[in-house]
Amino acid sequence: MNSACSPLKTIETWRKAARGLALVLLAATGQAHAQSDGASPTGLLRDINTVRQQGCEGQTGKLPPLRENAALSAAAARLAAGDTLDEAMKAAGYRAVSGAQVILRGAGATLLTRNTLGSSCSVLTQADLTEAGFHREAARTWIVVALPFLPPTAAQADEVQSRVLALVNQARATPRSCGTVSFAATRPLRLSARLLPIAAAHATDMARHDYFDHAGRDGSHVEERATSGGYRWRAIGENIAAGHTQVEAAVQDWLGSQEHCTNLMSPDYTEMATAFAVNNSSSAGIYWVQVFGTAR
Repeated sequence: MNSACSPLKTIETWRKAARGLALVLLAATGQAHAQSDGASPTGLLRDINTVRQQGCEGQTGKLPPLRENAALSAAAARLAAGDTLDEAMKAAGYRAVSGAQVILRGAGATLLTRNTLGSSCSVLTQADLTEAGFHREAARTWIVVALPFLPPTAAQADEVQSRVLALVNQARATPRSCGTVSFAATRPLRLSARLLPIAAAHATDMARHDYFDHAGRDGSHVEERATSGGYRWRAIGENIAAGHTQVEAAVQDWLGSQEHCTNLMSPDYTEMATAFAVNNSSSAGIYWVQVFGTAR
């Protein structure tokens, strides 16, 4: 049995994003307001999206435009009232994977450009951002930008599992080094209906009770869970992850960890199942469990 997890890397990635919500505070000082309608949400959004197309100094640009989100504008208003960004997001009911705020100070009439934004330009041109909110009060404008937490839905479970299998088999088709261990290309895995409830039960338990560990609350590990689930195994292994809303990100994280990658590339396994569970009020929001096996 080879069980692997990377709680530090997986959870810390999410926590770094959460800290970004609370701590990234960059201000464009001086003449940083747009002329005429530029200080309105419509004008600001237009200018920011123009900058995202142009890119900051030294950047290529051509980034997708942001769209305005009312909840982020509500969060921006709470920032003006003194909340931290994390508090403002929670109060507005907006959960983000990552985000930041920019405060524009001054009452000038200069168009919002990469030059007037200064160091804040790099914040507004992060490639993964998709939404923005705005609040203006006196001579200040609060801008909140974020990537929303949009996990897959239960209705997408089959699609997600098929996508994970395709990515795993794509990885297994190529020789690969997992840290210090080298693997030759190996046979593809198949989906296992018998392993799926075993993976799903642990993912659901972690999401419901807000923890991240191979050990269940009853102390069980994947080999015990597989046995009690009726799977008679010759080889069994488990990868877990948390916080990733995209299948590709979860698989890349596993491939970047020696233990995860070893499970994923091992020729000892013939089948696998992947499950996820979502709890918006939990620390990571989404929990993934991937179980590999070879039956007796």
